[in-house]
Amino acid sequence: MKTNQQQDVTDAVLERGLVNLWYPICPSNLVGHEPVSLQRLGRKMVFWRDQEGQVRALEDHCPHRGAPLSKGVVLGDRIQCGYHGVQVRCDGVVTSVPGSPGCKLEGSRAGLGFHVREQAGVIFLYNATTNIDTPPPLNLPEELTGDAYSSFICYTEWKGDYRYVLDNVMDPMHGTYLHKQSHSMAAGQTTANFRIRDTEHGFIFEKEGQRDVNFDWTEWADTGIHWMRLEIPYPKTGGPGGNFIIIGSYTPIAPNLAAVFHWRCRKVSGWQRDVWRFLYRNRLEARHWAVLEQDREILENMEPDANQYEHLYQHDMGIVRLRRHLRNLAKAELERSEKA
Repeated sequence: MKTNQQQDVTDAVLERGLVNLWYPICPSNLVGHEPVSLQRLGRKMVFWRDQEGQVRALEDHCPHRGAPLSKGVVLGDRIQCGYHGVQVRCDGVVTSVPGSPGCKLEGSRAGLGFHVREQAGVIFLYNATTNIDTPPPLNLPEELTGDAYSSFICYTEWKGDYRYVLDNVMDPMHGTYLHKQSHSMAAGQTTANFRIRDTEHGFIFEKEGQRDVNFDWTEWADTGIHWMRLEIPYPKTGGPGGNFIIIGSYTPIAPNLAAVFHWRCRKVSGWQRDVWRFLYRNRLEARHWAVLEQDREILENMEPDANQYEHLYQHDMGIVRLRRHLRNLAKAELERSEKA
């Protein structure tokens, strides 16, 4: 019984998302100068831009009576609660209690503020459980930071646990079957042996003896943010830039809803960058959405407890490795919490 209880607690940690990590929250264009309330990582959060356009974030909960700050008024780097006028700064400090100046609440750090960054067309948030002054750096893969690459963000929300999305990406073999009609995944063997190869920040799960033919490998990495990388070989009709690179990162919204981020990247510069971006918008984007729709339809129609009735085989070694790794991270988080 104790083992089952421990497993339930560990699952609860993973279901809401591990703490002290960076997560993608939403595309940048979803947040403007008016407050926006979003459910992410087991919390309601409010996002807004200050007078300089910098994104700010707080827990969407006024320290006074718990009213949603998202229903208040933006005052630069703080929000004035619409219920009683209490002002909460982006670092969680209550700067003004107009109904009772000088009271104990005024000047206290009673709210929960979050550190946010904008990069690659997305707002990222550091998932701390307490207020911290300085977060660790946001370390993204080179495809999202280097000038040698050009990318498009693809954002969607899928019904279901975000961990099923992780499993799907850590399963290269499904490309041979589910996506076999795709212009970029029609080739390759229908059987394969796989191996796991460790990297500096994680591991690669790959087919043995086949590369640059189909969806042949997936990389998992932890650089203070969890992300996945894969490549799809492209015919010459797909334009310049070599293989098509996909970077994925996934954030729990609620137990049965996931925020799904895929950056579609090519290594191009100069005139080739312009050609690639034109081809993508006019010829390739619709095809890529069609492939994602195939994944979505499968995952959204899986039962929430489908992974309790699995019979795994050699093609699933990567999924097993990743699940075990995440469970170990969740157990370590629980141990730190108990010690604290």
